[in-house]
Amino acid sequence: MTKQDEKISREMTIEDIFSKFPQKAQKLAQEITNSGLHCVGCQAATWETLEAGMLGHGYSEDEIDELVAALNAILDEKVDLQAINLTKRAAEKFKEILDEEGKTGWGLRFGDKAAGCSGFEYVLDFSKQAKEDDAIFNSHGIDIHVNQGAVSRLIGSEIDYVEGLNSAGFKISNPNAKSSCGCGKSQSY
Repeated sequence: MTKQDEKISREMTIEDIFSKFPQKAQKLAQEITNSGLHCVGCQAATWETLEAGMLGHGYSEDEIDELVAALNAILDEKVDLQAINLTKRAAEKFKEILDEEGKTGWGLRFGDKAAGCSGFEYVLDFSKQAKEDDAIFNSHGIDIHVNQGAVSRLIGSEIDYVEGLNSAGFKISNPNAKSSCGCGKSQSY
């Protein structure tokens, strides 16, 4: 694969972007949606290029270039596939919430459960201490407690905190997820 093949271009369809970079699909979809382009799950994503779709929705050449650069920056991010991590922003927000709840020093329980239209939903909760059958990961000074049975599905995940005009919350990028529902609340492995 050449260096050019490893990058996203404006001539790629959204479907091509996701199929070529499945390990980053969730983060890429979030970035595309955050840019205001809401065609991640629509039929046009299979045949319309990113450029044609954006121009058709009134975006400028500069806005297309900005999105392509942002998508390629996501591809360049290093992911530790042997751990579960929080972004710095997510760790700071979680510590802030812990302080507000009077739970300073607690850990984060991260897991999944059978639910949603794609099979599993992520679960985030407070964790005073790890359970006997937990794996413990540490990221930015926060212990992340994960049941051993879920580690194979969740390893390599990155938990971020995003704020936007329509929503705010913790978002999970999981390289093990094979697909997710349109609402982004559930995934399959």
